[in-house]
Amino acid sequence: MHPAPPTGAPAHAPLVHVLRDGLVESVHHGSVVVLAPDGSVLFQAGDADTACYPRSAAKPMQAVAMTRLGLSLPPDLLALTAASHSGEQIHLDGAQRVLAASGSTEDDLGNPADLPFDPVERDRWIAAGEPARKLAHNCSGKHASMLWTARENGWPTESYLDPEHPLQREIAATVEELTGQQIAHVAADGCGAPLFAVSLRGLATAAGRIASAPAGTPESVVAQAIRMHPEMVAGTRRDATALMRAVPGLIAKDGFEAVQIAALPDGTAIAAKIADGTDRARLPVALAALIRAGVDPQALEPFADPRLAVAGELVAELSAA
Repeated sequence: MHPAPPTGAPAHAPLVHVLRDGLVESVHHGSVVVLAPDGSVLFQAGDADTACYPRSAAKPMQAVAMTRLGLSLPPDLLALTAASHSGEQIHLDGAQRVLAASGSTEDDLGNPADLPFDPVERDRWIAAGEPARKLAHNCSGKHASMLWTARENGWPTESYLDPEHPLQREIAATVEELTGQQIAHVAADGCGAPLFAVSLRGLATAAGRIASAPAGTPESVVAQAIRMHPEMVAGTRRDATALMRAVPGLIAKDGFEAVQIAALPDGTAIAAKIADGTDRARLPVALAALIRAGVDPQALEPFADPRLAVAGELVAELSAA
């Protein structure tokens, strides 16, 4: 295992230009790496070796750790375990099913209450006067599965988010194994779960190992669940779901602050981070990286509309630098 990556300000590079009438108006910096199945670098821009927070891009690794610890769920619910879901009814129902399977309730969830992440669902809730709920938080599937795993192993559930809890120690060990490096720093994610800082190279390594794992392994079980139910990993109106449906065998996961991972069945993998956390730059970088990873550009054409419009009129466009 490699030592923990260094901490500090990453040496990001310009990745995305915002063009207005052909003139560069704004620039989004960031870092991206594309790894071959053997771990060699196919493409890199910026800094792939300084520690960063993976945010929700860590969820496939967390799902693998829980599967190793005995988490046994149908594929749609295992996909929800690795999800930053949109808060659609399928996601709320799924999280409730996981809670019921472990004898837990919504009150047991350690994540905060929230409105749905999906803007259509959020607007509907606001119009109906629906209050924020823990179940609607985009991480509720992961938290419900953490409760399931803790109960299955006879561990306390009230403290399941403590970094020293047996569950979180096992998750940390899995993160280090899959990324091939020691964790550089531990913080709390927005949902309250421990957040382990690793490098983009480590993230891509982990994504490739999960996507290419031998059949029957916990990694493969998680990857197959994600492939079978991409709508549970994100939502029916999310680009990560659409990407997985468009590219055979792809697993993909985005995270807050504009983090993106994706991996093909042969283990070719990408990891990207936009420096300013702006999500509009994430997809153009991911598409360019996937092409570098060998994905047919024609499969990605439906996603390659970089235009920015005001009142329906095209005023600018995004271009991968």
